[in-house]
Amino acid sequence: MNIYDQVSWNKTKSYIIIFIFIIFISSLGIFLGWLYGSYILGFIVFTIAAVIYSIIAWIEGSNIILKATGAREVTKAEYPHLFHAIEGLSIAAAIPIPKAYVIDDESLNAFATGKDPKNASITVTTGLLKKLNRQELEGVVAHEMSHIKNYDIRIMLFSVVMIGMTILLSHIILRSFLFSDRDRENNNFTIIIIVVGIILAVLAPFIAELMKLAISRKREYLADANGALLTRNPEGLASALEKISEKSELKKADKATAHLFIASPLKAKSFFSNLFSTHPPIDDRIKKLRSM
Repeated sequence: MNIYDQVSWNKTKSYIIIFIFIIFISSLGIFLGWLYGSYILGFIVFTIAAVIYSIIAWIEGSNIILKATGAREVTKAEYPHLFHAIEGLSIAAAIPIPKAYVIDDESLNAFATGKDPKNASITVTTGLLKKLNRQELEGVVAHEMSHIKNYDIRIMLFSVVMIGMTILLSHIILRSFLFSDRDRENNNFTIIIIVVGIILAVLAPFIAELMKLAISRKREYLADANGALLTRNPEGLASALEKISEKSELKKADKATAHLFIASPLKAKSFFSNLFSTHPPIDDRIKKLRSM
């Protein structure tokens, strides 16, 4: 695939994943309503949970992320080369200039956050600024700029909201099942519905987490492709990813924020850690970039 084909296909796959995610969570809401004798109740609970989670994510999501990672806003006088990269690439991407933040840490990593391009920021570690040359830094900034332009941060916030709703609904279903006033006739259909509902409730958090990881991985490939398109230099980002892969672990990162970074900031402890990583293998990303 060329750059344009890859961008288009990754967008399509991301939308398909999100659509399936919504259908899955809606089915939990329907089953919750069935337990209480009303399908409408399930939709009401789903809607209320969605509104509450969405408001929190929309108003305070990015601020919470910046504080949780220890990021601090910096001035152009402190890091002129970072500002030059951000300003130049924001013009190329045709979006407002994002704010610049740094995390005082020797690791090499970066992320973008914000509810939209007008309220966005790009954060990099001080270790990354020390180790990368100009072209590599531009590659990383272009990657994060692509996340902003493509509204990736909004999509990831949406996925976090959906996971919260899934866990909430699954807990309610499991805890209220035995106390439901639903008149369960002793027939095969009812038994099947009950069994399926319980299985969905038990597996819901696990399935939701896998869906979030899938969305995150696809968006990373898309941001790599768009970042290469912005700089017209795939090698800059490819070379940066090689250096980042050597020291991307970040002390203040956790499972809640790991999917935002350009590379996983968490230490892989086992085969299963890699299997359920929020990011695709860096070697694969580098290979794709160098084949463009």
